[in-house]
Amino acid sequence: MAYPNLGGRPRDDRREAAILDVVNTLLAEAGYDGVSFEEVARRASASKATLYRRWNSKRDMVIAALKAGPASREGPAEIDTGSLRGDLLALCRRLRESMTAADSQTAFLLLQAGLEDPELCNEIERSVGPTGARLPDSVVAAAIGRGEVSEDVNPFAFEEVAGATILLRRMNGLQLDDVYLESLVDAVLIPALTAPGHTDLPAGIFSGCPTHRTKETP
Repeated sequence: MAYPNLGGRPRDDRREAAILDVVNTLLAEAGYDGVSFEEVARRASASKATLYRRWNSKRDMVIAALKAGPASREGPAEIDTGSLRGDLLALCRRLRESMTAADSQTAFLLLQAGLEDPELCNEIERSVGPTGARLPDSVVAAAIGRGEVSEDVNPFAFEEVAGATILLRRMNGLQLDDVYLESLVDAVLIPALTAPGHTDLPAGIFSGCPTHRTKETP
């Protein structure tokens, strides 16, 4: 893939968009670990100084690329439909949209960030808005306020199931229409989130702080 020459000054939106396109291409090819200032500068025919004038770290550059690419959206970032069911559907639809806009490798990165770099995962959620991989505190608080879930509700069910299921279906080309998402919400997520007696649960896989297996763990 050929990229325009981006070296030199002054800064403009078209040049920045082209650089971020390079970053997203690298994410698709090699994941987060494959992105570096050196490689982005080489592919974009830009100097590293040009990149550092825009972003202080690789993490900042990757987040900007995700916001400009697969995680871009119009409208408010917050999820607030007035019901738990509506909020869960909105989160699942948002995740589906992000994955549809990305190739499988980048979609996987959006979810896997919490496994390899919890702070990257947290920063993506803060900067991009809810991605759908995690259950936002605001959604939980609203559901508690409406009496839809108990005050000790645990997000484990959503964060362990929703992202993994949608990612798996996306990567295998399986149906992800609203009928499927509604079934996922109604048959799995709502019953799990409203079931009593499940407060002491581990962190979900996409929570940003899952517990990793030790060498002694089978």
